[in-house]
Amino acid sequence: MQQQYGQERQKLYDDIRPQHLTPLWEVLHALVPPQPMTPCVPAFWRYRDIRPYLMAAGKLITAEEAVRRVLILENPALPGRSAITQSLYAGLQLILPGEVAPSHRHVQSALRFVIDGKGAYTTVAGERTTMHPGDFIITPSWTWHDHGNEGIDGVSEPVVWLDGLDIPMVRFFDAGFAENDAVGKSQPVSRPEGSSHARFGANMAPVRHDRKGLASPIFSYPYSRTREALHTLAREQDIDAWEGVKLKYINPATGGWAIPTLATFMQFLPKGFAGKRSRSTDGTVYCVTEGAGIAHVGNERFSFGPQDIFVVPSWAPLSFEAHQDVVMFSYSDRPVHEALGILREEFLD
Repeated sequence: MQQQYGQERQKLYDDIRPQHLTPLWEVLHALVPPQPMTPCVPAFWRYRDIRPYLMAAGKLITAEEAVRRVLILENPALPGRSAITQSLYAGLQLILPGEVAPSHRHVQSALRFVIDGKGAYTTVAGERTTMHPGDFIITPSWTWHDHGNEGIDGVSEPVVWLDGLDIPMVRFFDAGFAENDAVGKSQPVSRPEGSSHARFGANMAPVRHDRKGLASPIFSYPYSRTREALHTLAREQDIDAWEGVKLKYINPATGGWAIPTLATFMQFLPKGFAGKRSRSTDGTVYCVTEGAGIAHVGNERFSFGPQDIFVVPSWAPLSFEAHQDVVMFSYSDRPVHEALGILREEFLD
């Protein structure tokens, strides 16, 4: 009897397949698992190993020809997907002295986190900012932006930054558009550098501010200010047993996330820190700014130093050891998890 039912069941499956139907009961446990089951794996990129490839690319293709000269950081479990997690993109972009990466805009929101060199600039919506290591810079959705490298204080050197975008997320919704600037390689500068900070960076805002879009009206967050805040708090308050001292970048006009689809953070771990384990549903990309230590991600152990990058997949247990004072930047898809009510996190140990 059981064999007969098995044969009839298989016949049912064969009959419904041409109708583009499939039985839920055969896949239910995979669709609704008892806990997150991401295909992504923990991965680590040591910057000193990657940098020679970036410089080689700089000799083979110009910034203008490439539009954006970037080496994508692909999750080893997602080859060919141009993704570091199923919702996040990461890449290392190089711009050499004298180059301009031409102006364009796109639906995808982007962040830049400068990791190497100085003298480059980014122009966003008519305002230019000089880029320094540790600076966090926003390119809001559908906003004109271009990059260049004119040197600074007589110094001209290659500049590299981490690009973080919500490309896989936008791709999931089939909502991606892009447009190249027909006017020229560089957009006209219409506001002096520091204008957005003058308007919004002192816990104040213009009285007649007409809020447009969901991203922060401040598009450049200098590392000098962030670092000072972290070290001041580390001296004045207890160190969290899981995260050390961790701050999130916010939109000063709303108090919300600086980018509506990407959460961005900077954290400080004092020398000797031995953190407890935690895990959360938002996959996270880390980039080390200062110091050295160890990240325990799932069953992996990553020994990190300045400029190194690693990814923590959804629900992978994470803990840190700090052999020196450590400062790390990170970004994740947490705002979307929060908006959808699906964020879960656990503090273990």
